[in-house]
Amino acid sequence: MHKKTSLTQFDPSRIRRSAGPETFPLSRLVAVILFVSLFTGNLLAAQRRSDSGDPTSSRQTAITKAVREISPAVVGINVTAVQEQQSPFSMNDPMFREFFGNDPFFRQFFGSQKIEVRSLGSGFVISPDGYIVTNEHVVKNATKIIVTMTDGSKRSARIIGQDDQADVALLRIDGHNLPYCKLGDSDSILVGEWVVAFGNPFGLFDINDKPTVTVGVVSSLGMNLAKIGSRNYSNMIETDAAINPGNSGGPLVDANGRVIGMNTMIYTAGVSNAYIGYGFAIPINRVKRVVDELRKYGKVVRDAWTGLQLQSLDEQMAKYFGLSEPTGALVSNVDSGSPARRSGFEAGDLILKYQGRPVRSAGSLQSQLDDLRPGESIRFEILRDNRLLTITLTVGRKPAK
Repeated sequence: MHKKTSLTQFDPSRIRRSAGPETFPLSRLVAVILFVSLFTGNLLAAQRRSDSGDPTSSRQTAITKAVREISPAVVGINVTAVQEQQSPFSMNDPMFREFFGNDPFFRQFFGSQKIEVRSLGSGFVISPDGYIVTNEHVVKNATKIIVTMTDGSKRSARIIGQDDQADVALLRIDGHNLPYCKLGDSDSILVGEWVVAFGNPFGLFDINDKPTVTVGVVSSLGMNLAKIGSRNYSNMIETDAAINPGNSGGPLVDANGRVIGMNTMIYTAGVSNAYIGYGFAIPINRVKRVVDELRKYGKVVRDAWTGLQLQSLDEQMAKYFGLSEPTGALVSNVDSGSPARRSGFEAGDLILKYQGRPVRSAGSLQSQLDDLRPGESIRFEILRDNRLLTITLTVGRKPAK
């Protein structure tokens, strides 16, 4: 049985003895006052947020701030272009000539025909006086370009210049004091950092005059993709932020609200025309370089010359060089009097690294060399006679034909 303890048995003197002469020190009193002040301050701040009608204040993040800063400078682009379409019937077909001869009335229905097509894309304003950047493939062969702003206004745009190799186009609209994007440094990007993709997928911009926003991370850097026609997609940024048809030309932005790339293409594995996991953006430093030339000259002059003739390795050649797989680029010839010859390159050299990065194939290396400018200094690591050598080359200018 538990023994009951009455209140009269409580002896306060026992507490005083155990606590000593300073039962409640001044330092503790100060701590209590500070705690109460902070607690009360937080309650008052919360009340003020509630009273001000701003319940979202506590949900602001770096991402939402970046979206707020960038969105007003993102535009939807609607393009009317002319494309040439080939008729299934040839004007040189004997049957055509037998029935219709050279009659110009019938000839207009055969052979190639020019048709109007409409397409859409995205873009972003880069200056308060109306310069806009987008992909070249968005505005190729355009006869009319209409830009939709986030205030709902629609403005006619003109092409200042375009470069199909870099897939970059510079447009301009009339206006002043326009909201514009701040451009970052794509050389300082970290794999795994948060990024935001803005754009006009499937024409959704026209529904509410606002860009669609998707969030992901930088999945990989330095992606050298296969050339598509004359377009050179080297050193691309890979991201898992959703990019879909219509996003082309929109900005890829870091958590600080700086544009680090331009959304350009998606990986579909041949099973879809829409996003299935990964997209690619042109690094903004490459875009800035092209835009500067388009702004000055209306085009990009590509007259860089190294004098290197390259070919990829096959399995047999890889074994000869002692490689486990056919990587690198073989120098098949060096032009006489070229920068490559002066820097010490020889036919038979195997290029393993370019600017410190592994070379996967001759094609991927050539894509990067095609983007150089005269005067640039570049570095190679090569294999020659089982020896690793480093060669530095200063890019020259193509000799006049």
